[in-house]
Amino acid sequence: MASPPDTSKSIKLLRYQSYIRRVNSSKLLKASSKILFRSTLIAALILLIFFTLHNPPISSESPHFHSHTNFLSSAFFGGGGAVWEKQVHRSATTHRSGGMTVLVTGAAGFIGAHCSLALKKRGDGVLGLDNFNDYYDPSLKRARQALLSKHEIFIVEGDLNDKPLLIKLFDVVPFTHVLHLAAQAGVRYAMQNPQSYVASNVAGFVNLLEVSKEVNPQPAIVWASSSSVYGLNTENPFSELHRTDQPASLYAATKKAGEEIAHTYNHIYGLSLTGLRFFTVYGPWGRPDMAYFFFTKDILQGKTIDVYQTQEDKEVARDFTYIDDVVKGCLGALDTAEKSTGSGGKKRGPAQLRVYNLGNTSPVPVGKLVAILEGLLNVKAKKHVIKMPRNGDVPFTHANVSLANQDFGYKPTTDLAAGLRKFVKWYAGYYGVQLGAKKGNN
Repeated sequence: MASPPDTSKSIKLLRYQSYIRRVNSSKLLKASSKILFRSTLIAALILLIFFTLHNPPISSESPHFHSHTNFLSSAFFGGGGAVWEKQVHRSATTHRSGGMTVLVTGAAGFIGAHCSLALKKRGDGVLGLDNFNDYYDPSLKRARQALLSKHEIFIVEGDLNDKPLLIKLFDVVPFTHVLHLAAQAGVRYAMQNPQSYVASNVAGFVNLLEVSKEVNPQPAIVWASSSSVYGLNTENPFSELHRTDQPASLYAATKKAGEEIAHTYNHIYGLSLTGLRFFTVYGPWGRPDMAYFFFTKDILQGKTIDVYQTQEDKEVARDFTYIDDVVKGCLGALDTAEKSTGSGGKKRGPAQLRVYNLGNTSPVPVGKLVAILEGLLNVKAKKHVIKMPRNGDVPFTHANVSLANQDFGYKPTTDLAAGLRKFVKWYAGYYGVQLGAKKGNN
């Protein structure tokens, strides 16, 4: 009988091979663990750097955010560090005795840019804040920024709803005044993007007031309301004493909400607050969403323009107010703004609370606006006269400015023809438009 085959060597070989596989698997597992650990560590570092760049660190010495600790943000985004802080200080430094130090929100906007230049020209310290959103062409805002930069006005790029940034700015600069012009503008756009109006005109304003009430000393605040708050009011001319509880658009409602919010912060925290109700501001460096601006563009391009009439076939009219007159009104309001009376979030005494109309006092039919542009552009407009859609626009505005005249000498001096002449000259230069010879009226 044959003896069974010797399988011991085969079994040993199999065991050895199994052992080698386990060893290799263990090495592979260890190597994979190391790779996973290192990848996780690298990812964590990347996230930490990203967080640091977008969120300034909190100082253990103060509840405020100190810019000099944020080197990475300074290096990559200009949002902190010694270089950034130096730019902020240089821009905010006054150059006249008794000068103001003003934070101008919406500084790259139409009115904000003009006011910033006027304040800087007379020796006040000015620091801008703007988020450069794309509601209209951001390149125009960047061009205004470049203009301000030539006059040593620095604009911090940031949003009103970024509370740490606002705290940081007030920590670096003890602002005496705030000229709050940042807002989501436009009546019709509210039907497309209503949330943007609440985020900017209500939440953003509250955020600014929350930060302002806590600093010491509290700044005096002058801010942009709107003639739109008069809504469905039928009394003319519009007076600050007229009712404003019937807004015709969401934009108007958010501005009316701003006036009520201002009253609350004045009453509880002693903030000095002045609201300015602007009436259809126009002029060089203006907003492309305004009728005078896109009428100019479309007339030059030979496009048809829509000219509105009321549902009763009456002409729509606006109290067009030239930018230089509005700037004088803004500076007058700043100059007569009394100090806030609160400290550390607590009211110490009654504080100033005001609201003013800033208009031209001379309503002009939109048809006449078109006729003036036709003469200045030497082009006959292709007009399409239609009924005004129910999109929140009102048919008529007319400002009574006697209160502003009484309190700080506001007196508009520029009529529509003179103002549009200056606008068209700027428009042609900015966009490189060659205005043709006078054409006939056929």
